[in-house]
Amino acid sequence: MTATVSFPLDTPAGPREATVAYERRGAGEPLLLLHGIGHHLQAWHPVLDILATEHEVVAVDLPGFGASPALPDGVPYGLGSVVPALGSLCATLGLDRPHVAGNSLGGLLALEMARAGLVRSVTALSPAGFWSEAERRYAFSTLRAMRAGARVLPRPALDRLSRTAAGRAALTSTIYARPGRRSPEAVVAETLALREAPGFAETLAAGEGVLVTEDVPGLPVTIAWGTRDRLLLRRQGVRAKRTLPGARLVRLPGCGHVPMNDDPALVARVILDTAREASAVAGGPARTATV
Repeated sequence: MTATVSFPLDTPAGPREATVAYERRGAGEPLLLLHGIGHHLQAWHPVLDILATEHEVVAVDLPGFGASPALPDGVPYGLGSVVPALGSLCATLGLDRPHVAGNSLGGLLALEMARAGLVRSVTALSPAGFWSEAERRYAFSTLRAMRAGARVLPRPALDRLSRTAAGRAALTSTIYARPGRRSPEAVVAETLALREAPGFAETLAAGEGVLVTEDVPGLPVTIAWGTRDRLLLRRQGVRAKRTLPGARLVRLPGCGHVPMNDDPALVARVILDTAREASAVAGGPARTATV
């Protein structure tokens, strides 16, 4: 069941407060799940129960997405604001240096949380920030087109499209390699989440200058990329490995940009393996084997 929590923010204009929606289940070492731009925490539902067999799992709607309201006025959506906000959220929820798994924007945030010393391991699924400028422009133009389509599509048409495999493919094949596996209800919900997200435009604008160029040493990091990712092309995974030489690079065969629904068992195993490694080596460097 989704709950909400408010937590403090330190801003140049003084103390503020943010609120996010989240789901929490399971027991064990904490594991924080972060979705991509325009999505919501339900993106993690295909793997949530598997992960909860070993962890206390917290999946959140990032500020300005899903059921979470926008950040307070004057608080920007850049990494310099959102990463400390996630640290404050973890402190409020009692999550002591959680493992973090993130997809796309969430993967970038997970890596930045690691750089800030806030986490014990990172699994980044098709993380943002390893693009060339041409690749970034392509991804951003695609995201803007998806958002525009979601905003103009009448609700009755959305409901009709969601009820057929071909319709679900038309709505979601940019991010899923197997869109027919999505339920009609899930497709409607995520299309509405994209349509209504108040943080979309500012988050996308903040990402225009983002490029990951520094390593994240000292803890296990896994970068996983779907072989059928149509939004952030899989060659960016090779670039990520060069930037993060201690990370493990994992191929996700047959998976798209949001792989949790395309192959839940594989994605869950990759996340759990990374967390187990962190527990085994107590925060030591990740293995460098490529799968």
